[in-house]
Order: sequence, then C-alpha cells, then structure tokens
Amino acid sequence: MPQEIDRQSIIDQEHLKLLSLGYMISAGMAAFFSLFGLFYLVIGIVMSIAFANAPTSTSGHEPPPDFIGWIIAGIGLLIFLFAMGVALLRFLAGRYIKQRQSRTFCMVIGALGCLEFPYGTALGVLTFIVLGRPSVVKLFAPKPPNAGIPPA
Repeated sequence: MPQEIDRQSIIDQEHLKLLSLGYMISAGMAAFFSLFGLFYLVIGIVMSIAFANAPTSTSGHEPPPDFIGWIIAGIGLLIFLFAMGVALLRFLAGRYIKQRQSRTFCMVIGALGCLEFPYGTALGVLTFIVLGRPSVVKLFAPKPPNAGIPPA
C-alpha cells in the first residue's frame, strides 16, 4: 500500500508540474497575441492624424472625421488590455498551481479557459481532472499557521 501512495504522489507532482507549464505557455501566447491590439492602436492614431491633416478636396469630397481613427485606436487599446489581463490571470494560475495554493482560483481560470477552443478547452478539462483528485485536494489544503514550529 505505501508503494501505491508514493506512486500516486509522484504522478500528482508530475501532472501539477505539467499543468503549471501549460498555463505558463498559454499566458505567453496570450501576451504575444495582445500585440495585435497595439497594432490597431497605432493604426488608429496614424489614421486620426492623417485624417486631421488631410487637405479638403476640390471635388466636394471631405476626408472621414478624425474620431474614426480614435475609435479604432480605442478598440485596439481594449483588445490589448483584455488580452494582457487574460495573460496575467493565466500566469497567476500557473504560479499558484506550482505553489499549491488557491485551488478555487485555478479552477475558475480553467473554466474560463474552456471557452478558448481547442487548446484552452483541453487545458481547462485537464485542470478539472487533476485538481479534482482527492490526493491533489490534500496538497492544496491550507497549512496550519504553526506548521513546522516544534512544540515548546
């Protein structure tokens, strides 16, 4: 029986290590794709400046209003902030799994990740499978405040 407990402990440690790595990679990818939001931000600012400095045409056609570029820039900024927020939450989930704390937070991030098909769904389902094991739940249990302090 002790061999079975040791075997399950080794399996749990390895699965938690891989799950943490998966969240770190997912956070990096989300941070990378947030750069597309910055691209829209820059394009919107350039458009707004170009529309403001565009000469009026003699044929009666006027350039588009400046605020169109600012709307595009605002949408780009929102995309960037949202994607960086997702990246931060995934990074924290990976770190918390590694530190064996905040199991509920990690499961909520796993549930939200299920919306991102197919990789986020796989990561979310694996999160539920691994963090739902009774042996893993014990690893995430809060430690008593005086743990490790010898009695006087």
